[in-house]
Amino acid sequence: MNLPMIHRVEFEQWVPVATERVFLFFANPNNLPRIMPREIGTKLVALRLVPPPPVPIGQQAIPRDDSLAGLGSEIVTSFRLFPFLPLRAQWIALITEFEWNHHFADIQREGPFKRFQHRHEFSTKTRNNVKGTIVRDVIEYDPGFGLLGQLPQKFFIAPTLRQTFEYRQQMLEKLLG
Repeated sequence: MNLPMIHRVEFEQWVPVATERVFLFFANPNNLPRIMPREIGTKLVALRLVPPPPVPIGQQAIPRDDSLAGLGSEIVTSFRLFPFLPLRAQWIALITEFEWNHHFADIQREGPFKRFQHRHEFSTKTRNNVKGTIVRDVIEYDPGFGLLGQLPQKFFIAPTLRQTFEYRQQMLEKLLG
């Protein structure tokens, strides 16, 4: 019997950009390939978008944007599991939570993990008199295969996740700066 081996990682970054702008960037799945390492070759295969709810009263109004992924949206991507090989894998993510300018979450419906949950959190933070946004990612995943899955977890999955988010942090600075 394969017992679940849940791993939890968190990444955090401050960017000198308004929370509303940062949230809109992340809520648009067309930006996903732009913040993923090139060697992974992430491609959008299909988008089944459900519009987000109206912006709550008192928050900055958002112009109608049909490219945003609200609760229930499905995002299908393909990517290279191993950058040095041309083989591609598919990933289907489902948006399970959505709160304007605060957070959204997705789960892997189909993909390489036994279980994968990703919560994107956003909060306003001023540093050195500059108003900006903390982007926090909380990821819980199970690579599968019980104890056997711990070898790829230690030597491949954990380092790849770290490198992917380091790259994303660099790109976010460039794209939103």
